[in-house]
Amino acid sequence: MNRILAALAATAALALAIGGGAAWNKYLRTPSVELQPMPAHLIALDSAAGQKLLARAEATADFDALMTHFVPQTRRAFCGVASALTTLNAARTTPTPLDQSRLFEHAAVRMHPLKVSVIGMSLDDFAALLRAHGARVTAVYASASSIDEFRDAVRANLANEGDFLLVNYQRSEVGQAPMGHISPIAAYDEQSDRVLVLDVAAHKYPPTWIETETMWNAMRAPLNPQTKTTRGYLVMHGDGVGPDALSAGATLASAD
Repeated sequence: MNRILAALAATAALALAIGGGAAWNKYLRTPSVELQPMPAHLIALDSAAGQKLLARAEATADFDALMTHFVPQTRRAFCGVASALTTLNAARTTPTPLDQSRLFEHAAVRMHPLKVSVIGMSLDDFAALLRAHGARVTAVYASASSIDEFRDAVRANLANEGDFLLVNYQRSEVGQAPMGHISPIAAYDEQSDRVLVLDVAAHKYPPTWIETETMWNAMRAPLNPQTKTTRGYLVMHGDGVGPDALSAGATLASAD
């Protein structure tokens, strides 16, 4: 009997170890560099065509600041974390640059990094995180807006320094591997009607020029099959009223 119990205990311990290792590899391990093929309708910034678009684009007010403070995501579902660090530091909302630990340690932040590691962030969650660090944020769901309003917001945002526009979209709608994603927009080219997505999943994709209509359709995708709530975008200003701007009821709720 003792041998049987010992064997069962050993089996259970092994299963937990294997399961724990699998969870670590999937959710907590820093992703290895595995650059994905670029769909033909997308244009990588580091290509000749991508550089030509950047040289021609006039709406590039945030490009230098975002590139200077760019932070790639360090976990599978940390696109929101990386996007927050990139934009908050670019906006200089704190005397010293934020890092991953300080982002979650702030008293006004009401989400846990382990939970974010598994389910990511919704648009509301992401807005709440930025507000907790003093940013002034306007979140817009695609279902409550239009492509023309989005295009106008992009133009206006990238005409001035100090404010930033970030998109929450479904990758499959732009021809990439299916997954919800968050990243900042760094430039807009009027002639080709493309936005430059500064993809924080740098281990998979470089900064990429995406047609505005394609991005809009990706933001209109629902969060999951069980809801009609869409994704969208938010505009962030670094001149918020401080940590108390975080809504008292803001909590981490749904997956990205």
